[in-house]
Amino acid sequence: MKKIDIFNHIWPKPFHDALIDLIGSTSDITRRSEAVPMMTDLDRRFEVMDMFGPDYCQVLSLASPPLEHVTDAPQALELSRIGTDAMADLCAKYPERFPAFISTAVMTDPAGAIAEARRAIEEAGAAGIQIFTNVKGKPLDAPEFSDFFAYLGEAGKPVWMHPARGANFPDYLSETRSEYEIWWTFGWPYETSAAMARMVFSGFFDKYPGLKVITHHAGGMVPFFEGRVGPGWDQMGARTTDRDLAAVRKALKRPHLDYFKDFYADTASFGSRKAIEHAIEFFGEDHVLFASDAPFDPEAGPMYIRETIRIIEEMDISEELRRKIFQGNAVKLLGLDLKG
Repeated sequence: MKKIDIFNHIWPKPFHDALIDLIGSTSDITRRSEAVPMMTDLDRRFEVMDMFGPDYCQVLSLASPPLEHVTDAPQALELSRIGTDAMADLCAKYPERFPAFISTAVMTDPAGAIAEARRAIEEAGAAGIQIFTNVKGKPLDAPEFSDFFAYLGEAGKPVWMHPARGANFPDYLSETRSEYEIWWTFGWPYETSAAMARMVFSGFFDKYPGLKVITHHAGGMVPFFEGRVGPGWDQMGARTTDRDLAAVRKALKRPHLDYFKDFYADTASFGSRKAIEHAIEFFGEDHVLFASDAPFDPEAGPMYIRETIRIIEEMDISEELRRKIFQGNAVKLLGLDLKG
């Protein structure tokens, strides 16, 4: 059975070289990405992949940070192009290892993001587009991004949504930074959930009916808080007096909880069996896809892959569902042509 790892990260050599030429040296989250050997060393990546046999393969995506955090929009778009073309080359050269890749959007230039997404999908062969949960602090439902999401809905290619939040986002109003990496441990699942809520209540799935969004890390907080998300939000407006928020919920064409279940989720949960179980229960068996989040783990690649595969293989589920998670849902959603 093929195991298609749909959300893992790489910095291909042409992209890495261009990034270093631009910024000189890495720091903070860019250094964290660069420091992992599997991120930039293709031979090491192959060594790790070979640990899991010939049926293990990866859908490639660029690692954090969002490119608009690195430089201005024109240069960020050029980095995106370089990354897209380098990943396309890897997929063409090693199709058994890399059956697909996704391009990274530079949302600070909405028109440029659409043009590059169109090029990536229609010319370079990208299976979809990676976005982040905010655009330098702006929400994804800001009006200037509407044409981008309209295009992705029309193109029929999924969006991979990666959390983006840094230490400069404090946990308390009296402070200027987040302590103890709370911004990452709890901030990223919250950031994912907040972006999902903004999409739902601003009517994304009514306005862009073809839009498909894959959420990272098993759907953030949403599956764990189904009661608050569903019946809890039925009370929207009861706690707010300065706006008629009840009208927001009533304007949706379907119950709001249905829209949350329209999202897809991956299994990248840092080895949490319960997170994967909750994701399957909430999003449904057709909306959960295998992903490891490699190479960000203590062993620089193997552990998260190994533990995620082990959890899925040991879960008390049908073989049909196991096949859907490992390969079937990815084949259907990404339009892959695979055997096995």
